[in-house]
Amino acid sequence: MSTSSRPQVPENAERAILAAGCFWGVEHLYRKHFSDKGLYDARVGYTGGDFANPSYRAVCSGNTGHAEATLLLYDPSRLSYRTLLEFFYRMHDPTTPNRQGPDVGTQYRSGIFYTTPEQEKIAREVTGKANEQWWGGKITTEILPAGQWWDAEEYHQLYLSKNPGGYECPSHFVRDFPDLKD
Repeated sequence: MSTSSRPQVPENAERAILAAGCFWGVEHLYRKHFSDKGLYDARVGYTGGDFANPSYRAVCSGNTGHAEATLLLYDPSRLSYRTLLEFFYRMHDPTTPNRQGPDVGTQYRSGIFYTTPEQEKIAREVTGKANEQWWGGKITTEILPAGQWWDAEEYHQLYLSKNPGGYECPSHFVRDFPDLKD
């Protein structure tokens, strides 16, 4: 996978759009764990609101309805949507509405923005299992149809790769949960 901001992505790539708090850490963890397993690219941006062409400053105001989110482009023959979602529930705290660690506001909410009926089905299945088996019935993650995606400003792309000592939300780490049971 390229570390340039805009790599070539094959036409067969599928999209997953996830919000799990500060998008820098989410993007960084997905790249770290899946760059050699079928992840073509991870972009940070905004979705879920009703404000056109939002800026970081506007999203941080809490007035746009948008969440900081990550767009994952992946090879479905090598990496499944289910795997991406199981990782999603391991790498952040989905039980705190509008919050990840010290980051508070609607832009930090937990959300899955599905692009197909099959993604919605898988999102609901994985969320139900993770809620029951890992998070004690406390998951607050939204599961919504994907709307317009807005790329964040260029300085946010690959932020932690460009700034290795940059801010990372303390709630972003991979939890050692057992595999989900059917």
